[in-house]
This record gives sequence, structure tokens and C-alpha cells, in this order.
Amino acid sequence: MSSQTSLILTPREAIVCGDRRNMRTLYFLVPGTGAKFACGGLWAELKTFNLAKQVCNCEVVTYRQREKDTLFLDQVLQQKDLSDAIFVISWGFDITKLVAKLKQHNVVYHAHSAGYKFSLPASMPIITVSRNTMGYWGQKSPNSLIYYLPNQISEEFSKFCLQRDIDVLVQKRKSSSYLMNQLIPALQKQCNVVVVDAYVEDLAKLFNRAKVYLYDSAEYWALQGVSEGFGLQPLEAMACGCQVFSSINNGLSDYLDPGFNCYKIAGYSKEYDVRRILQVVERPLEFNLPEYILNEYRVKNITQRLQIILQDINNFFDGKKSYSADIKNLTPIQRTKLLAQSTLNKLKKKLSK
Repeated sequence: MSSQTSLILTPREAIVCGDRRNMRTLYFLVPGTGAKFACGGLWAELKTFNLAKQVCNCEVVTYRQREKDTLFLDQVLQQKDLSDAIFVISWGFDITKLVAKLKQHNVVYHAHSAGYKFSLPASMPIITVSRNTMGYWGQKSPNSLIYYLPNQISEEFSKFCLQRDIDVLVQKRKSSSYLMNQLIPALQKQCNVVVVDAYVEDLAKLFNRAKVYLYDSAEYWALQGVSEGFGLQPLEAMACGCQVFSSINNGLSDYLDPGFNCYKIAGYSKEYDVRRILQVVERPLEFNLPEYILNEYRVKNITQRLQIILQDINNFFDGKKSYSADIKNLTPIQRTKLLAQSTLNKLKKKLSK
């Protein structure tokens, strides 16, 4: 092995050899942290922020709403030298404006959902919350650095061994018209169905009281024009020992495995769905999600992955100015050229016979 080759470290080796204190400060950009912006994406981003604090210096920065004791983006950008900082952006509808505003700085896109119409420069690493989203960006941004960092399932989502007095549980938000207007009314005639249409303080306890949890978000995300980035609730429900009937769209396909750890909802006919759900309700089996599945989404694994990813990203930004962006992007023009060349090559081959 040459001396030059021996200096090339894998990300894991770099963690051992490097000083984590030399990592850049991460600025997690969110529009605001108040109730106006409350949603699963915000909570997931703040969870990632809290985990990142174990690896390097981090700050939450708002850019729409000014908040007490929280940095505001315009103030941060007034600093003379931000070379030792990385801006983490995640809010899909704001990405285009943020990319333009931060183009002179080190930026990472934390991708929750997929399907937004924007493109990203190859100089911007992408951290994805699901393998489904990673595959999307792997196709859309083939020249970018891309990483996989799943969302966290908190330890509170575990089995409490409570009496399961709720037959069927469903959250109204994101639920399909089929679920709310056909399946639920049919089930309400035969079992105890609880429909949640408000914020739940202790969702883990509610999942521990339910035998079956229904989740059908494919229609919702199709109407939104973007994807289910991860889908926390079905995994949280399964972690609590609840049987899940769910759609398998987008990020849900990362961990849902119909016939093995869940059931596919909307299975051809309402009558068939009702029959399968009532069979589970009437003969509830002890459900335990295998630990190897849950471990991927627990704090220990995510923190370890985050440490490796951030070290790799810091190494990239260390040398980015000295690298030449000489890999052609797959733009519409480049795609047209490649297709034309391919057609020409096929024609030449055909004529040569």
C-alpha cells in the first residue's frame, strides 16, 4: 500500500482519528418553533438538533418568526466569517429561497419528504430520513453527497402492558376519504373505535391502549404533491405493541412489511378490510416488533450514524474550495445530448451490420 493510499480514511476511521471539537457549528434553520409551525417535521428536526448537540456545537435559528432567546437568521448572517458554520435547512417549501440566500455558505439539506420541484447544487450534501427519500435524491442529484439518517423513535414508545380497551384507533389528520367515510363507519357498528382529531399529550399511552391502529396517508400525500417522508406514527404504534393496518407509500416502505409486521390497508374491498381488522380485534395476539428493527431508530444508532455523517461532511467542506466541480450535472440539456448520442451510436451500429 502506498503512503498516499494509507492517508485515505473511511468515515469511521476519521471519527477515531479526528477531534470532534473541531467540527463546525450546526445552525438548524426552522421557520419558527411556536404552535403556528407545529407539525411532525418540526418535531423530528428538533429531535435531530438535540441528538446533534451530543456530537458538536449546535444552535436553532428561526428565519420567519423572531423568538425570544432564539437566534434569527438575518442576525447570524451579519457575522463576518461563517466558514466554521454549517446551515442545516429542511423546510421543503422554503428551500429554494434559503439556498439562494445561503449560496456563499456551507449548507446541508436535511430531506424529510421528496417530490418538491426544486433542484440542489452538487456542493450541498443531503441527509435523508428514509431510504425511500435517499433513493429519490440519489436519482435527482446523482452528483451530491447523500447520507441516510433515520428519524428517532423515542424510548417512551415501548410496551407498558396496559389493558387494551380501544379496539381500533385512528388519527383523522392525513387519513384518506375511504378510511374516514367508509371503513370507520363500518367498523363503528361492530367494535370500539376511537378517532383522534386533536393534539395528544401522551401518544405512547394511547397506542398502548389500542389493539389496532389504522393509517392511510397515500391519498393525502398524493394531493399534497409530495411524499410521506418517514411516517412516524405506524412505527411508534408497533413499538407499543399495537397491530397496524397501513398504506405502504413512500417512506413507510422503509420499515413496514405486510404479512410480517403489519397489514396493508385498503385491500381491494371494504368488506375484506373489515373482516381482517375484526379478526385481529377479536383474537388479539401478543405483538412484539423485533428489536433489530427498532434499534435502527433508537438514539444510540442514530447518534453513531450522525457522528460519522457529520465528520464526513466536515471533511468535504474542509477541502471544497480546492476541488473543481468537473462532474457534469444531468440537466435537461445534458440528458438530451446523451439521448441523441445514444441514438446515433445505435444507428451507426445498425448500419455497420
